[in-house]
Amino acid sequence: MKYLSMLLLLSFSTPASTSKIYTFSPQTNIQDWRVVNDGVMGGISKSSIVLTKDGHGLFSGHVSLANNGGFASVQMNTKVKRAQGQEFIVLRVKGDGKQYEFRLKAAQSQPESYVHPFATSGEWQIIKLAISDFYPQFRGQKLNRPNFNYDTIEQLSFLIANKQAEDFDLLLDWIALE
Repeated sequence: MKYLSMLLLLSFSTPASTSKIYTFSPQTNIQDWRVVNDGVMGGISKSSIVLTKDGHGLFSGHVSLANNGGFASVQMNTKVKRAQGQEFIVLRVKGDGKQYEFRLKAAQSQPESYVHPFATSGEWQIIKLAISDFYPQFRGQKLNRPNFNYDTIEQLSFLIANKQAEDFDLLLDWIALE
């Protein structure tokens, strides 16, 4: 009986507070996002972000290792305040079976990004990333600093850098806090 009472209590408890940070739709201003590729370091990778006819963001391109390159990314500046209890970034994406990174910055002026890798399956997925697992990184090097522990988020990024030349396609539906 004790376990049944606990089970009932858990089934009626309030779900975690979820709020969308960004939703792609036919009305999305895709100019909110900007491409930042390895060209900033001499590389020649190419990528773009466009809005599909279904209203999804499509981050796609080709990563090249030439000229010490090897990454492509898209970023968006924002102002998000995390509510108490919001401990996860949740993504709805459809990838191509490759690994990507989702990145956060608490302030646009921070040199480091806070990184969490995620794998895609080729199908639509809801991916839940613990914010406390986002580790600091600068120019590809992990830093000896605490993981993300801020209440604000001022920049969101998707990045691909798998140390190989490859084409990629990542469909983006929404980003949320939970």
